[in-house]
Amino acid sequence: MKNKTIQSYSDESYPPFPTKGTLFWRRFMPWQAIRFMVLNFRIIKIVVGGHS
Repeated sequence: MKNKTIQSYSDESYPPFPTKGTLFWRRFMPWQAIRFMVLNFRIIKIVVGGHS
């Protein structure tokens, strides 16, 4: 029988590295401004809908 040992801190324990494309979109300020506005619009819709 083969003993199964637990390996802590193996490669599977860490998250994957982001790709170059992911890093680009995270740092691209016009895209961040658009996402900020979309998020705020969603929050405003929820708040206004809850007060009617």
